[in-house]
Amino acid sequence: MKVAFTSSSGEMIDQHFGQCQNFYVWEIGVDEASQVAVISGISADGDEEDRITARGNALADCAIVYTMQIGGPAAAKLVARKIHPMKTTEEVSVADIVAKLQAVLQENPPPWLKKALNKDTNASFLDD
Repeated sequence: MKVAFTSSSGEMIDQHFGQCQNFYVWEIGVDEASQVAVISGISADGDEEDRITARGNALADCAIVYTMQIGGPAAAKLVARKIHPMKTTEEVSVADIVAKLQAVLQENPPPWLKKALNKDTNASFLDD
Protein backbone atom coordinates (compact mmCIF):
# COMPACT_ATOMS: atom_id res chain seq x y z
CA MET A 1 0.00 0.00 0.00
CA LYS A 2 1.13 3.57 -0.59
CA VAL A 3 1.48 5.86 2.40
CA ALA A 4 2.25 9.60 2.21
CA PHE A 5 4.04 11.57 4.91
CA THR A 6 4.01 15.36 5.37
CA SER A 7 7.66 16.14 5.94
CA SER A 8 10.19 18.88 5.36
CA SER A 9 13.03 16.39 4.82
CA GLY A 10 11.50 12.94 4.37
CA GLU A 11 12.85 11.83 7.73
CA MET A 12 10.35 13.25 10.22
CA ILE A 13 6.59 13.82 10.07
CA ASP A 14 6.79 17.51 10.88
CA GLN A 15 4.38 19.40 8.62
CA HIS A 16 0.70 20.43 8.51
CA PHE A 17 -1.29 18.79 5.70
CA GLY A 18 -2.44 22.08 4.21
CA GLN A 19 0.91 23.84 4.46
CA CYS A 20 3.52 21.22 3.58
CA GLN A 21 5.62 21.65 0.47
CA ASN A 22 6.33 17.93 -0.03
CA PHE A 23 4.62 14.61 0.48
CA TYR A 24 7.02 11.68 0.74
CA VAL A 25 5.31 8.54 -0.60
CA TRP A 26 6.31 5.06 0.50
CA GLU A 27 5.21 1.67 -0.76
CA ILE A 28 4.80 -0.45 2.37
CA GLY A 29 4.28 -4.18 2.42
CA VAL A 30 4.64 -6.91 5.01
CA ASP A 31 8.28 -7.68 4.15
CA GLU A 32 9.49 -4.64 2.22
CA ALA A 33 9.13 -0.88 2.31
CA SER A 34 10.72 1.87 0.28
CA GLN A 35 10.21 5.47 -0.64
CA VAL A 36 8.81 5.58 -4.17
CA ALA A 37 8.08 9.27 -4.80
CA VAL A 38 8.18 12.82 -3.58
CA ILE A 39 5.13 14.86 -4.52
CA SER A 40 5.95 18.55 -4.55
CA GLY A 41 4.89 21.74 -6.21
CA ILE A 42 1.26 21.49 -5.11
CA SER A 43 -0.06 25.02 -5.29
CA ALA A 44 -0.79 26.88 -2.09
CA ASP A 45 -2.70 29.45 -4.14
CA GLY A 46 -6.46 29.69 -4.37
CA ASP A 47 -9.01 29.19 -1.66
CA GLU A 48 -8.92 26.42 0.91
CA GLU A 49 -11.26 24.23 -1.13
CA ASP A 50 -8.94 24.40 -4.17
CA ARG A 51 -5.86 23.57 -2.06
CA ILE A 52 -7.55 20.59 -0.44
CA THR A 53 -8.75 19.30 -3.82
CA ALA A 54 -5.27 19.68 -5.37
CA ARG A 55 -3.68 17.78 -2.49
CA GLY A 56 -6.32 15.05 -2.61
CA ASN A 57 -5.78 14.65 -6.36
CA ALA A 58 -2.01 14.39 -5.89
CA LEU A 59 -2.44 11.70 -3.21
CA ALA A 60 -5.14 9.67 -4.98
CA ASP A 61 -2.98 6.51 -5.08
CA CYS A 62 -2.26 6.62 -1.34
CA ALA A 63 -4.19 4.63 1.25
CA ILE A 64 -2.93 6.63 4.25
CA VAL A 65 -1.54 10.11 4.86
CA TYR A 66 0.45 10.75 8.04
CA THR A 67 0.60 14.37 9.11
CA MET A 68 1.20 16.47 12.23
CA GLN A 69 -2.03 18.38 11.77
CA ILE A 70 -5.00 18.37 9.44
CA GLY A 71 -8.22 20.35 9.52
CA GLY A 72 -11.63 18.73 9.66
CA PRO A 73 -12.70 19.64 6.11
CA ALA A 74 -9.44 18.32 4.64
CA ALA A 75 -9.67 15.09 6.65
CA ALA A 76 -13.27 14.57 5.52
CA LYS A 77 -12.32 15.07 1.86
CA LEU A 78 -9.50 12.52 2.17
CA VAL A 79 -11.81 9.98 3.80
CA ALA A 80 -14.33 10.50 0.99
CA ARG A 81 -11.51 9.53 -1.42
CA LYS A 82 -10.74 6.43 0.67
CA ILE A 83 -7.49 7.97 1.95
CA HIS A 84 -7.14 7.50 5.71
CA PRO A 85 -5.63 10.57 7.47
CA MET A 86 -3.48 9.80 10.52
CA LYS A 87 -2.51 12.70 12.77
CA THR A 88 0.51 12.67 15.06
CA THR A 89 0.64 14.93 18.11
CA GLU A 90 4.38 15.50 17.84
CA GLU A 91 7.19 15.07 15.34
CA VAL A 92 7.65 11.38 14.59
CA SER A 93 10.25 9.53 12.52
CA VAL A 94 8.98 8.27 9.16
CA ALA A 95 11.12 5.14 9.63
CA ASP A 96 9.44 4.43 12.99
CA ILE A 97 5.95 4.69 11.47
CA VAL A 98 6.95 2.49 8.52
CA ALA A 99 8.26 -0.16 10.94
CA LYS A 100 5.09 0.02 13.05
CA LEU A 101 2.89 -0.33 9.98
CA GLN A 102 4.86 -3.37 8.84
CA ALA A 103 4.54 -4.95 12.30
CA VAL A 104 0.76 -4.43 12.25
CA LEU A 105 0.55 -5.87 8.73
CA GLN A 106 2.41 -9.00 9.86
CA GLU A 107 -0.10 -9.58 12.65
CA ASN A 108 -3.84 -9.06 12.35
CA PRO A 109 -4.49 -5.60 10.86
CA PRO A 110 -7.58 -3.75 12.10
CA PRO A 111 -10.52 -3.53 9.66
CA TRP A 112 -9.72 0.04 8.54
CA LEU A 113 -6.17 -1.01 7.62
CA LYS A 114 -7.42 -4.07 5.73
CA LYS A 115 -9.63 -1.71 3.70
CA ALA A 116 -6.64 0.56 3.07
CA LEU A 117 -4.58 -2.41 1.91
CA ASN A 118 -7.31 -3.41 -0.52
CA LYS A 119 -7.96 0.11 -1.79
CA ASP A 120 -6.60 -0.55 -5.26
CA THR A 121 -7.57 -4.18 -5.62
CA ASN A 122 -10.47 -5.25 -7.76
CA ALA A 123 -12.61 -8.23 -6.80
CA SER A 124 -13.39 -9.01 -10.45
CA PHE A 125 -10.93 -11.92 -10.35
CA LEU A 126 -13.63 -13.78 -8.39
CA ASP A 127 -15.73 -13.83 -11.54
CA ASP A 128 -13.14 -15.84 -13.51
